[in-house]
Amino acid sequence: MSAAGPRSDPVEDYVASLSAALHGPARTKARMVAEVREGLTDAVSEHTREGLPYQRAVSRAVREFGTTDELVVSWQRELTIAQARHTARAVALTLPFVIACWYLVRNAGHGRTWQLPGTAQVMVAHLAGVAVCAALLAAATLAATGTLARWLPTPDRLPLVVAWAGTTASVAMAVATPALAVASALGTNWALMAFAGVLAAASHASVAGSARSCRRCARLPLVDPSAPRRGD
Repeated sequence: MSAAGPRSDPVEDYVASLSAALHGPARTKARMVAEVREGLTDAVSEHTREGLPYQRAVSRAVREFGTTDELVVSWQRELTIAQARHTARAVALTLPFVIACWYLVRNAGHGRTWQLPGTAQVMVAHLAGVAVCAALLAAATLAATGTLARWLPTPDRLPLVVAWAGTTASVAMAVATPALAVASALGTNWALMAFAGVLAAASHASVAGSARSCRRCARLPLVDPSAPRRGD
């Protein structure tokens, strides 16, 4: 009985290598990898029907598809843009609710003269300003990478800008959470303030993870330095 384990499928090895090299939104990445697996499998089947042995059929199919490094160069940019859109969407969807809660908290109270404590009020106002700027940038990013992308090229550094805007917004929400928690203990409408603090904490978790992935994608090389340039 042979001690060696079962031989691995070269098609699955190729797909696994490609999947490990690509970074971006899980759903978009899975769709890309599935397309490669299906196309490569079809190509191998076609070559085997022509009489080639399986291993040679796989080698020819891989040559036709290109190496994993070549595919990563051409596909990582698409994944990076998709991750930037994912981060911008997370910011655009969560921040308006957080800003609305901050506004309600600022004006909450049973008495007309009641206000947040001075330090908390200033902090929340500044953080709300940061959030508004980040939300506007997120909306512009969704437009630039969506409909406008048909006519205008997407700036190469846009994903990095979105990543740091998302990071800044998530930090603002993280800082706002304890400020709102303190205010809820001191204010008259503590239930509303506590809800705003919970919402800020949940929004921070959602945006921070997406922004972290966006920073990672934005740092990856999007152009093959060895590829010839136009006009060379």
